[in-house]
Amino acid sequence: MHLVALLILVTAVWGWTFVVVKDAVAVYGVVSFLAIRFAIGCSLIGAGSLRRFSLGPLWIGGCIGAVLAVAYLFQTFGLRHTTATNCGLITGLFVVFAPLANRLLFGVRTSRVFWAAIALSIVGLFLLTGSGPDPLAKGDLLTLAAAACFGLHIAMLDRYAKHHDTTLLAFWQLASATLIFLLVWPLTEPLVLPPGEVWFALLITGVLATAAAFFIQTYVQRRLPAVRTAIVISTEPIFAAFFGYTLAGDRLTGLQLAGGALMIAAVVLAEVVPALMANGGKGGRG
Repeated sequence: MHLVALLILVTAVWGWTFVVVKDAVAVYGVVSFLAIRFAIGCSLIGAGSLRRFSLGPLWIGGCIGAVLAVAYLFQTFGLRHTTATNCGLITGLFVVFAPLANRLLFGVRTSRVFWAAIALSIVGLFLLTGSGPDPLAKGDLLTLAAAACFGLHIAMLDRYAKHHDTTLLAFWQLASATLIFLLVWPLTEPLVLPPGEVWFALLITGVLATAAAFFIQTYVQRRLPAVRTAIVISTEPIFAAFFGYTLAGDRLTGLQLAGGALMIAAVVLAEVVPALMANGGKGGRG
């Protein structure tokens, strides 16, 4: 359960940073922000991997990082055109895309319990995103594309994280994403340093939401299956909605709140039922 707790902590940080990033990219370029954010995260992970540095995970880490870069481009541009709450809620649809990618690419089957949890998540996300005042605007569609990429990212980590050093695989992911952002930056936006008010967001997202978060996700996915990981991370919309409400003034309708409750129920179903089944199979103490 400590692995799940770590993942929920990461998810809470990601949920909080939707508000932080939205404010930052309102005054600074999206690609510029991502390039500096990931450069910070990559540098920290790189410093932690110097003693056991290896090119072993370079290729697979680079591919996973490329998917991650595309996901963040879609998500951050989407965040410019929708609310922090909506962006966080729609990103949660990766809970659907992760098992689909795992099935299509790697032939991994998903148990009925997890499909039931996924179904609850889908209904919850529909209520959260489809019952607001402006469902599926431009920013929402961009975020939907991001959710598909995040689902693929989780499936790829599930496949390869078990076979590589956690720190090195996290480093090569971030290095690949950083390189992509740095190459795209001069093609899309001016090469200017961020204003002072953006540096807080860059440090928070670079250190906590990038370096620490992706190290923890890679570590956890060495031990947890992709679908379970996806369902736990699907609580991200709840945190995004909470911080959007408390920090950005976003408001949810009654149906959206009901959707959030279903999302929580999905996580409980995915965590508690398999544990009860496993304990039941072992029998009591007599």
